[in-house]
Amino acid sequence: MLPPRILRRLVLAPLVIVLTVFMVVTLPFWLVVAAAAALRLPPPQRRSARFVWFATVWLTLESAVLVACAWLWVAGGARRQEHHYALIKWFLEKVYTTAVHIFQLRVDIEEPEPAGEEPEGRTAKPIIVLSRHAGPGDSFLLIHHLLERYGRRPRIVMKAALQYDPSLDVIINRLPNAFVPRKSGRTLVIEEIRRLAATMSGQDALVIFPEGGNFTPRRRQKAITRLEERGLLAEAERARGMDHLLPPRPNGAIAAIEACPSADVVFVAHTGLDDLVTLHDIWRYLPIRAHITAKWWRVPAAAIPRGREDRILWLYDHWERIDEWITAQRMAARPG
Repeated sequence: MLPPRILRRLVLAPLVIVLTVFMVVTLPFWLVVAAAAALRLPPPQRRSARFVWFATVWLTLESAVLVACAWLWVAGGARRQEHHYALIKWFLEKVYTTAVHIFQLRVDIEEPEPAGEEPEGRTAKPIIVLSRHAGPGDSFLLIHHLLERYGRRPRIVMKAALQYDPSLDVIINRLPNAFVPRKSGRTLVIEEIRRLAATMSGQDALVIFPEGGNFTPRRRQKAITRLEERGLLAEAERARGMDHLLPPRPNGAIAAIEACPSADVVFVAHTGLDDLVTLHDIWRYLPIRAHITAKWWRVPAAAIPRGREDRILWLYDHWERIDEWITAQRMAARPG
């Protein structure tokens, strides 16, 4: 059960700052320990020092965000959304730059139009982003891209447990986002999606992960079985034909489109770190040079089908396109 907000502010936030000071002061010791431990591992797995360095940078940035949020609260700027979006943008840019240097991260994105601007003669419109959900940090990279390259203000519905992260807890709760309890059911999630979509302006982007969680073969099979039990045999058959994705749950996407019919829809595919789901996976398989490829498809609002059943078929069409794109990317990445 999530502790009350006042307890999170008085305990978890100061704890992060104390832990950050401890890590920074003792960093030389931990780097020596990590280097010594790495000598007992085969060369491909000698990455412990990198993780120690990245964790220290992450904690330092988290503490900086908490201090900045505290200052905004004291100075009366806690309700100024532009300050908080700028703070998120700064945090994600620093995390991204750190990952580039430490893990030699490279991200290649094929975008539907020039970044940061609308096509000539078109007024900025809200967008609904429907992205696959797989691998570590995909949401961080997506939000970073929306802020940095497109100048958008992201909105997202997240699990309430993420509020254990103090900086995320503070800053996201000051912006138009939503945290939902784990056992709240899909009804509350749909209501929050509809609420966030209904108030979007031309600079906003609502981010939705229609799969509902990271892909694993077990989750894929359970999702197909669930469709069959509900009598959705056509959807189950189409889901069975997708090797890399969970079948999309259409209610959230449809609720967002209904609540903001003027919004364009952007589909996002990405691959590169999809197989890294658990901390064990990340530790064991994260490559020395991490490479993520992504592709965006933008669908104008006028081209979105009107009926619910047509929208479900349309959503599955695009999900199959994403699955085919991932297959092509993986085949192209195979040596020889």
